[in-house]
Amino acid sequence: MYSPPQFREERIPVLQQAIRELAFGTLVTPGEFGFEASHLPMLMDPEPAPRGVLLGHMARANPQWKTLPACARALAMFVGPNSFITPSWYATKAETGKVVPTWNYIAIHAHGEIEFFDDPGRLREHVSRLTDAHEASRAIPWAVTDAPADYIDKLLGGIVGFKLTIARLEGTWTMSQNRDEPDRAGVHAGLIQEGGAAQKAVAKIMAGQ
Repeated sequence: MYSPPQFREERIPVLQQAIRELAFGTLVTPGEFGFEASHLPMLMDPEPAPRGVLLGHMARANPQWKTLPACARALAMFVGPNSFITPSWYATKAETGKVVPTWNYIAIHAHGEIEFFDDPGRLREHVSRLTDAHEASRAIPWAVTDAPADYIDKLLGGIVGFKLTIARLEGTWTMSQNRDEPDRAGVHAGLIQEGGAAQKAVAKIMAGQ
């Protein structure tokens, strides 16, 4: 992933936490006629250190997992809060006019070897962990064990799991770091005043840098 130094994020814990929060990504693997891609929820496990693994599952009917050779490598991509940035927010617009539109965004790429599995016990453990992670904030969390066991067993037969052991983890936090403070302040104010939820999320990230 192209990422100029001023935008590059290399801190592993920061990247792992962002993946946990985003939770939903795109899994890309080599296919028979090019690349295959699936959009899936994934679970970030920090072990084994230092980069950890990504765990997920897909429909058994999905051809992506069927055509991979042993020891195949994969790429998981996660895109975070992002927004169009109008040059009208820059103080520089009034001073010189030498400004153009851009885009602020977060993106993370995880590269590594992927393994698929369909062992029922391992699948049950995986979907239980994934469910627990997303139900944790609810007052009365739903659990896999709340459903009839035979019903869950039947559904597990329709999926395959995967583990992507992360060999390389990279991220870019493109948040107007290349602009001077008056321009950054103008962008932050514009995102808050004119934007929706996505724009306000970008403004929050800018404020925390």
